[in-house]
Amino acid sequence: MPTALLLYRKTRPSGNFSIEISFDRMKAVFPLIAPSGWEILHFISSFFSNGFLSRLRAVWEAKKQFADVYHVTGDVHYLVLGLPGGRCLLTIHDCGFVHDARGIKRAVLKFFWLTWPVRRSRLITAVSEATKLDIIRLVNCPQEKVRVVPTLIAGHFKRVRRHFERDRPVVLFVGLAPNKNFERQVTALTGLSVQLRVIGKPRAEHLQVVNKTGIDCQFSYNLNESEMQSAYAACDMLLFASTLEGFGMPILEAQTVGRPVVTSNISSMPEVAGEGACLVNPYDINSIREGVLRVLHDAEYRENLISKGFENVKRFQPETVARQYAALYEEILNGRI
Repeated sequence: MPTALLLYRKTRPSGNFSIEISFDRMKAVFPLIAPSGWEILHFISSFFSNGFLSRLRAVWEAKKQFADVYHVTGDVHYLVLGLPGGRCLLTIHDCGFVHDARGIKRAVLKFFWLTWPVRRSRLITAVSEATKLDIIRLVNCPQEKVRVVPTLIAGHFKRVRRHFERDRPVVLFVGLAPNKNFERQVTALTGLSVQLRVIGKPRAEHLQVVNKTGIDCQFSYNLNESEMQSAYAACDMLLFASTLEGFGMPILEAQTVGRPVVTSNISSMPEVAGEGACLVNPYDINSIREGVLRVLHDAEYRENLISKGFENVKRFQPETVARQYAALYEEILNGRI
């Protein structure tokens, strides 16, 4: 029986667990669809991705693992350097770590997290076409080496009906990393009779934006699965006009629950949202505001987005993703590349 080893990062207590959730959902259905009786194993690094020595130890630890196919699931791309490259599949969720860095830091990150791991791996999976194009542009690797396999949202998100609050609708905002474009989106809401609920721990600059605009805003963070479901269920729309996303899981989360989405017309977001979102220019405050106003005031348009959102999420099911990975494992095992 061939084995595929999923290699995970060591997660931090307050970290993002989306990578683990996505692959655990895929792993759960894999035995039902996989050919050749594949056994899926998993390995969690004992070392945080901090500093040179800790990462070197992580690579050495990974080197001691044994499987027919090695699958580095993301965020610790450098683990590939300790594995048999000809039997490695590397999943890359986004290239933001390169775009956000400058100078020597950017050069080091690009080489050790992207260029070297990509060249050493047998195959690469990107979670969206936008991320695939970014990888090819940054590394100049063959297009056929990079395949697109979407990520999966957590299985606890469920459809919840809600009467739209016309007088004071609740706008949900998820994430406070620089690419989440917080200041422009909050500015776009200035003067509107809405409640903004933000999932993320605010820093001083976020609080300054809220105070300057006078927006009615509530922050919450470190939410568990039930609390995240409740946050979507209690909102009237999702505002997610980021400047860069490798995938954009909140789009699918909101669509699954049954909420209209306003998101960006760039990066991976149109690809992920399908026809179930209002697309805006994330760099244009007026564009963001117009998109929000249309969703708030056009009931027919709003209901159409919700309906198309339900259809869109059908594209992102565990069985579909498991079949795609099963085919890639077979391709690596049989050397058909």
